[in-house]
Amino acid sequence: MNKLWMTALVLCLSASTFAQRYMTRTGKIEFFSATPLENIKAINNETAAVLDSKSGDFVFQVLIKSFKFERELMQEHFNENYMESDKYPKAEYKGKVTNLSAINFSKDGSYNVTTTGTMTMHGTSRNVTIPATVIVKGKTATAEAKFKVVPQDYKINIPKLVENKIAKEISVAVDCVMEGK
Repeated sequence: MNKLWMTALVLCLSASTFAQRYMTRTGKIEFFSATPLENIKAINNETAAVLDSKSGDFVFQVLIKSFKFERELMQEHFNENYMESDKYPKAEYKGKVTNLSAINFSKDGSYNVTTTGTMTMHGTSRNVTIPATVIVKGKTATAEAKFKVVPQDYKINIPKLVENKIAKEISVAVDCVMEGK
């Protein structure tokens, strides 16, 4: 009987040491552009995200057409004139948590981390470093981050006619609750 309990205990402990992936397809990305002339806000609740707790690999993918705006005309201009979403349908971030040891995936808590990787948007890729917070709670890991994106860095052209209505730096907020798999 003792051997059975010991075997069960070893199996349970070893199961927790295998690489665990946290995933979602309903992550949230929000962006905000503030100028004296106009504020523009859009939300996307269809972000796919994966975090590998063993390697620290992080991947986020978002369909550009899934961003929702307050006004339909804003959404139309965003997709057709700026992001050219038929030509560039998604944005992606592939990175790695550089201080993975800062996260204890077996203990609930909030952990400040740094990620480095490549952000690809509008057909342009750039190396970026993004500070983030990973919140572990039970079998979930929530990734939260706030950072700025400069449209020109990704060759997103803003017509002169509306350049004063769109911020030079767009604020981006990420909030992805991922389930352990």
